[in-house]
Amino acid sequence: MNAVSERMEVKPYQEETGKKEQIEKMFDSISGRYDFLNRFLSLGTDIYWRKLMVNRLRRKQPKNILDIATGTADVAIAMRKISPEQIIGLDLSEGMLEIGREKVKKKGLGHLIQLVKGDSENLPYQENTFEAVTVAFGVRNFENLLKGLSEMNRVMKPGGKVVILEFSRPTIFPVKQLYDFYFRYFCPWWGKLISKDDSAYRYLYESVNAFPEGDSFLEVAQKAGFKELKAERVTFGIVSLYTGVK
Repeated sequence: MNAVSERMEVKPYQEETGKKEQIEKMFDSISGRYDFLNRFLSLGTDIYWRKLMVNRLRRKQPKNILDIATGTADVAIAMRKISPEQIIGLDLSEGMLEIGREKVKKKGLGHLIQLVKGDSENLPYQENTFEAVTVAFGVRNFENLLKGLSEMNRVMKPGGKVVILEFSRPTIFPVKQLYDFYFRYFCPWWGKLISKDDSAYRYLYESVNAFPEGDSFLEVAQKAGFKELKAERVTFGIVSLYTGVK
């Protein structure tokens, strides 16, 4: 893995602004329809994927968890099942966070879950703060992958665990072909129809194809300071679940 591929150059919009600014703009734009599209376009499988993340942390029983790129807080809410004392969800998009806060409030979880606006590559926390860090479909949106992973490692306590869920590219026929058609044509068409943002779901396809998955991702995570790294391909390789410890 070289320094160029550690920078995530694919952006949602054809603008001169940086990737972080564009990611914030994109998620603010689609926030009102995000949960619906997430359930619909994943055919509900996103619920199963979050359960896998919870299970990978269940034995660890972390007291405090940082959920990066928390969006509308689905992962943060799911993590209550392992009975932590505190969950902090961090995201660039205030639009997504507003929806997440409403969900947290309705579920009566305000005492447990705090949602804050922040930059994943410049985390506003001291070293050795969290016993676990989670990210679902967020590392692909980092501007600098190594920097983002290094920040995650910095704020984790020694022995803490990281659980990362991210899209990957299937290799098995005919899943590979169906997946490519679905993500390249169907998702952008539906995304534009429902969210009115014709760039967001085109960016999804482009960013997945540009992302250094599998061993390439583990190589960057190792540079960031993680060890005992593992990668699991899930749902025919549509997503990968990465785990490691500090």
